[in-house]
Amino acid sequence: MKYYYTLLILILTFLTSCKDVLEPKPVDLLTDELVLKSAVDVPLVRIGLYSAFRGMMSSVVIAGDFTADHIKHNGTFASYQEFGNKQITSTNSDVATFWGALYRTVYIANFILERLPAVTGVTSDARKQLTAEARFFRGLAEFYGVYTYGDIPLLTTTDQATNRNVTRTAKATVLTALLADLNAALADLPDDSSTGAAYLSKRVTQAALARYYLYQKNWSQAENYASLVINSGKFTLVPDYTTIVNQNFPAESILEVGYTLNDDPATLNTLFVGRREVIPSNQLVINLNSTESGTRVATISFDATKQQGNDNGWTVRKYGTALENNANIVVFRLAEMYLIRAEARAQQGKLTGATGAVADLGVLRTRAKGIAVTATSQADILLAVERERQYELAFEGHRWYDLVRTGRAQAVMSAFSPNWNSRYELWPIPQSEILNNPSLQGAQNPGY
Repeated sequence: MKYYYTLLILILTFLTSCKDVLEPKPVDLLTDELVLKSAVDVPLVRIGLYSAFRGMMSSVVIAGDFTADHIKHNGTFASYQEFGNKQITSTNSDVATFWGALYRTVYIANFILERLPAVTGVTSDARKQLTAEARFFRGLAEFYGVYTYGDIPLLTTTDQATNRNVTRTAKATVLTALLADLNAALADLPDDSSTGAAYLSKRVTQAALARYYLYQKNWSQAENYASLVINSGKFTLVPDYTTIVNQNFPAESILEVGYTLNDDPATLNTLFVGRREVIPSNQLVINLNSTESGTRVATISFDATKQQGNDNGWTVRKYGTALENNANIVVFRLAEMYLIRAEARAQQGKLTGATGAVADLGVLRTRAKGIAVTATSQADILLAVERERQYELAFEGHRWYDLVRTGRAQAVMSAFSPNWNSRYELWPIPQSEILNNPSLQGAQNPGY
């Protein structure tokens, strides 16, 4: 596994730079970068697909944690000040970066799906796997897109003239399309990746489907797919939660994206530690220091010398430098599957007993040395799930999406910030995209 992952990282070093990751190139500029004419081109195009997805994941963390109640602004960047103050605008640079990154992923996936069938000399297994990977990444990118921006253009071609004039597609239509992509990937990906959590497999797709059905409130399917991953025996909860903070590829990781020394500034470590542009909110600090959270307080650390003015002295520790062996961003890990199953079971009235929601929460509480869950009613158990997701998944890109999908955003966020407005349950369409695409003009999200 280490050999293949090292090879992946070396190739990525040449394909991307710090600026490419933080500010993905416009889709218009990609045509001359990609070549897929013969079998020898396939490995590099495949790496390009993974690289594009990799460039999107820091934006997922920013959306999921910065839009919600996990951070306070502590630096000089205007975009993070907007998130900290809950005054997000359509000209926010991170809003535009995420849009560009997700459509870069979609573009490369479409490029592969268009060109690969005509390439000769590719083995049937390699063709099937790359097609499945393209469909998976396109589907997951669109998943993040609809839950971040709402209705988004559904792009199925690489034709630039067409893509520059595509209107927003109804969320339900995009969800149908991305589900078809995930199901196609599930059918053709290998059962398990020979290189571990660095590449796609059926297990990764099952995890993605568990999350998809959770968001769709299809509780039985969410429980089913989460159980398939849990019961596969391929992943194990590490005994000490600090391993999640301090190590890449722990035993419970299902999919991670990694970074190298050469592009380390593009990781979240620079924002959280190097510059401390944002720091943990006071409310999150209190919650992570609770007896329920237990050892998950390791997600953050305190330094009294930094405590001055509005600075509470706390720093996010979940992302280090490449030298510190914890620069990766987790896409899926086993703990999330327990949380998905707990919520799905609670919603179905499966509250207690060996197959109840409390048992799944108890697995994570025990690992974190937190106090046992004592809730007994459905409503209280669902609130316990919400808290557990905050403790367990802080700064992994979930919080805002969780509050919005459960209908809890207004209650939680209005108590957190006087500037919170319901329009922030979606990000705005980037103003630059509206200016460049005539079909998006007059189609901005409400309130922006």
